[in-house]
Amino acid sequence: MDAPTRRAVAYIAGRLTSQRAVAAIYDYEAGRYTNFSGNISPSNISVYDFDCRCHVSGTRQNGHLSLYHHGSAGHIDLNLGPGGSFSGYDYRSSSHFNGTVKGTSISLYDNSSGKYFNYSI
Repeated sequence: MDAPTRRAVAYIAGRLTSQRAVAAIYDYEAGRYTNFSGNISPSNISVYDFDCRCHVSGTRQNGHLSLYHHGSAGHIDLNLGPGGSFSGYDYRSSSHFNGTVKGTSISLYDNSSGKYFNYSI
């Protein structure tokens, strides 16, 4: 999974789980904030990543999100679980991911790289 896709997944999972309307996410690996704008409603997601200058959009039904990252040109399945957990599949890299949201902290494990990535909203 590429960095913009990971960042978008972390941002969307963080917003939905924390129910905070934040406009940026801090990426600890990159050492900087990325600004986002857009809307996340109970059924639709449409956000804009200012770093990659692209949209991430999709639909949500019963905790399952079907997303498309327009910058990476890839589909993403994202499932929200209990206790701030999330998991999914990135079709572009053909890899699974999972993570947790605790307060404003987000940890994402990317199977394609075999590494954890940490974010804060």
